[in-house]
Amino acid sequence: MNKLANYVTGQWITGDGTGQPLYDAVNGSLIGHASTAGLDFAAILAYGRATGGPALRKLTFHERGRMLRALALHLRNHLEKFYTISYQTGATKADSWIDIEGGIGNLFSYASLRRQFPDEPFCVDGEAIALSKQGSFTGQHILVPKEGVAIHINAFNFPVWGMLEKIAVNLLAGMPAVVKPATVTSYLTEAVVKEIVASGILPEGSLQLLCGSAGDLLDHVTAQDVITFTGSASTGLKLKSHPRVLSESVPFNMEADSLNCIVLGNDIVPGMPEWDIFIKEVRKEMTVKAGQKCTAIRRIFVPDNKLDDVWKGLGKALEQTVIGNPLNEKVRMGALAGQSQREEVKHQVQKLLASSQIVFGSLDSVQVVDADAAKGAFMSPLLLMNEQPFDSHEVHEVEAFGPVSTIMPYKLLSEATELAKKGKGSLVCSIVTADHSIARHFVLGAASHHGRILVLNEACAKESTGHGSPLPMLVHGGPGRAGGGEEMGGVRGVKHYMQRVAVQGSPSVITAITHVYQRGAAVTEEEKHPFRKYFEELAIGDTVITHKRTVTEADIVNFANVSWDHFYAHTDHTSLEGTIFEKPVAHGYFILSAAAGLFVDAKKGPVLLNYGLEECRFLKPVYAGTTIGVQLTCKEKTEQEQKEGDPVKKGIVKWLVEVTDQTGEPVAIATILTMVKLKNQ
Repeated sequence: MNKLANYVTGQWITGDGTGQPLYDAVNGSLIGHASTAGLDFAAILAYGRATGGPALRKLTFHERGRMLRALALHLRNHLEKFYTISYQTGATKADSWIDIEGGIGNLFSYASLRRQFPDEPFCVDGEAIALSKQGSFTGQHILVPKEGVAIHINAFNFPVWGMLEKIAVNLLAGMPAVVKPATVTSYLTEAVVKEIVASGILPEGSLQLLCGSAGDLLDHVTAQDVITFTGSASTGLKLKSHPRVLSESVPFNMEADSLNCIVLGNDIVPGMPEWDIFIKEVRKEMTVKAGQKCTAIRRIFVPDNKLDDVWKGLGKALEQTVIGNPLNEKVRMGALAGQSQREEVKHQVQKLLASSQIVFGSLDSVQVVDADAAKGAFMSPLLLMNEQPFDSHEVHEVEAFGPVSTIMPYKLLSEATELAKKGKGSLVCSIVTADHSIARHFVLGAASHHGRILVLNEACAKESTGHGSPLPMLVHGGPGRAGGGEEMGGVRGVKHYMQRVAVQGSPSVITAITHVYQRGAAVTEEEKHPFRKYFEELAIGDTVITHKRTVTEADIVNFANVSWDHFYAHTDHTSLEGTIFEKPVAHGYFILSAAAGLFVDAKKGPVLLNYGLEECRFLKPVYAGTTIGVQLTCKEKTEQEQKEGDPVKKGIVKWLVEVTDQTGEPVAIATILTMVKLKNQ
């Protein structure tokens, strides 16, 4: 008997007993069994906390990011194996691409995100906050990795993407994971984890896998753990209400299936590009993964005077969908995940039929290619129609998790907005319109009830990722019925696995803790100019205090002529009445340029180039006769990764530029970036 193995406490272990049988969704043959019986779930969590956590927390964001990239590259070498197994889940090649390569793409995305974090195991969060008049007491929020385990309880429809999109985030944050995929398709997840473990890329204990029941796993969670759940709202509520989860205040992020919708704007008529875009988008979302997507379109809202044209157009499009064995190149829609899943979908459709009717497809029969419809979990796409959407509740409350969607009419845009919100919280909705005013009114009206809104028109359709595609850098989640949580979202998602703490103290101690210079902290002024130091030699707080120069009227006139900036405040004495200026004022960019002239060391040295400018503010008018000076302080430094073919090792150094006048008051402040050569080449 083939039994899936669980990867826990550093070893592959099969559970006790027979376990749950797993079947090929296409031909109904037995694949194997899955069991977690006999596993010590408390020990599994303890192992992640004691072994995986410390190993990950020792790494910096940049090291974790490079680890994710290496893992993504490794998994790409095994695509053929993953695709072969994925076909057994009923997925076509296109479906499998979303699941497998989409998941690997998340690893690449979060690997690249490392550049938005410091080369430290932690990061600062926001700006420092002055807490005293004299500046001797300040506060700074920082984020550190939680010291628990990320527990991911995933759905059956994306056995690869569901795992990789979540662990990419927690691993970058520095937190280990225990993944429990839905048992019915866990054999594909197991295959991917086997390759991850074999690669040796992840530190031991940073990823564990459970193929089967979660047992008493939640009985052993602590306040430092994080739970994420993807699945039905009823199951999610049960888990979220677990006594241990409540008593320990364990963060719980839920993504529940939702009744997502699409709206056809009342400006769109047959013959317009947007009409075809709408038909194509609905057909795609009904048939990709056989409609088994948490983001699939379940409700279709169209102007009442176009209802017949739309459902007939959709029917013609759906007729072209070839259903059958995913290995057949002609097939565009495969099977559902299993016979039990198909029966569940049919059961839910019967509920919908209480107030709707089928206008395309059959609940009882389906034509398939290169397969046996009786043995495989095949199902016809079903397009239902409900002509009284405001009087029916089933269509806004019941989800058939398969190739099923219901078309409904609306008269006014305000009605479409209200109908969209009757889903009581959705992951995503779309509107197809060529009218920007319609788009604005719908988005602002519906936004409170949706996690993501796609506005589709001819201008973006060619490059659009589509209604049903969550993206790594955008939040994936939604309010209300959709679970009330968020996944991914770039930097936002990483922070979900970190603890925010407010640190208070003197600017010097905050600087020492964060490795980011705080204004008012102690500085180091040496005879050697900081621009003469290599990257390794520079220390946070290294400072140069410049000599001074007096701004003249000639400076202002000359800069206006050189820059061609003749804004009246700089050049026109007669136009200053009613303004804040007493007389022509120096250009802010002249002050910054003059400051550079004061602090720059002109000789060739380790500083290779000026890399950019951040956070520039002009705080006080500078008139002719004002004398300015500059304090330049090393604020932060990050070594760059050496790219292939680049002969020079270097890093980016951020400098705090503080420009003051003869009274000591600040007139300008900025952060400049320089690229600095490493001494060790």
